[in-house]
Amino acid sequence: MNLQHQLQSQLKTLHLGGFLQTLDLRLQQAQSASLGYVEFLQLLVQDELERREAKKLNLRLTRASFEEEKTLEGFDFSFNPKLNAKLIRDLGNCTFIERKEHVLLYGSAGVGKSHIAQALGHQACRSGYEVLFTKAVKLLRFLLAGRADHSWEKRIKRYLTPDILIIDDFGLSSLSPTQAEDFYEIIAERHLKSSIIITSNRPPQDWVPLFPDPVMANSALDRLAHHAHHLIIEGESYRKKLSPKSSNPYPSKGVK
Repeated sequence: MNLQHQLQSQLKTLHLGGFLQTLDLRLQQAQSASLGYVEFLQLLVQDELERREAKKLNLRLTRASFEEEKTLEGFDFSFNPKLNAKLIRDLGNCTFIERKEHVLLYGSAGVGKSHIAQALGHQACRSGYEVLFTKAVKLLRFLLAGRADHSWEKRIKRYLTPDILIIDDFGLSSLSPTQAEDFYEIIAERHLKSSIIITSNRPPQDWVPLFPDPVMANSALDRLAHHAHHLIIEGESYRKKLSPKSSNPYPSKGVK
């Protein structure tokens, strides 16, 4: 076995096989710039650290289950002059997650609520937080199935463990007693422990009639609304702006 093959085998044994991806490039750089041994080693170690961080980020993004890759950099803030861009950018710093605060985004359909929610989730993943994105109807359906097969306790932990839970499209229809109990359980368990982002076409004060029990509704909203950043989004449809100009009468579903 020659020296190069021996080095490859040793690096893989040490779980440092990533060194091989940039080894030739760094060797050329070391020779052309007359780098010292320590400088050369530092470059290889830095490459490995960056590779590992990139891998961790990709895993966090995969676990987040976003519908699409949405970022704050990819959002056109100039489209809607009424939008509180400063608040959104401040939220992008993710300090609200450290403070265990929530974010409520509400407004008419298509104004960019889902884009902003997922973009804030993307920022959180970049900052090292665990995120989970889900449609409200999917969350409630998943927990209902858990009641049927006696896996409810295990299933609800999925929504309690991430640093930030994003519930999209809440309030499209009234909640059944079981759905209301499940939603309340998530709010109560995460309150003051971890953050929630909720998007809705309705303002929070209109959520109360969705619950069969107004006492439960007010208790849930008290925990959410009084410990949250409220972002009201008004204006024209951002989704329509992103739609390709064609004869297709159906708008794109990329942004909500």
